[in-house]
Amino acid sequence: MRVLVIDDDEQMRILLRQVMEWAGYEVTEAGDGREGMHKQRKQPADLVITDLIMPEQEGLETITSLKKEFPHIKIIAISGGGRIGPEAYLPAAQELGADRVFSKPFDVRELAGAVKELLENG
Repeated sequence: MRVLVIDDDEQMRILLRQVMEWAGYEVTEAGDGREGMHKQRKQPADLVITDLIMPEQEGLETITSLKKEFPHIKIIAISGGGRIGPEAYLPAAQELGADRVFSKPFDVRELAGAVKELLENG
């Protein structure tokens, strides 16, 4: 199973990569939504973890594109919020097709559990 991590924060990407690899998944990383879409087209992942607030192409647009091109993909959206807080963005992410949403900081065990659940139960 392959997981694509999209986040403009390198520390967050490293953390998510370590957690996902520890859980037994193959991990691809991208620094923004545009790069993430490019990588997904070249080497499709089963699940995408995307930040919502990023330069270039932000998370809500990325979720919309992913769902259009890869209708069966599982998506977890994470957000530290930006200027108006995560509460504003996470519901929109769910409406656009995110299967789960997490606010930063989140519990990595909970996140890993959500990934496992989504990949095993469809």
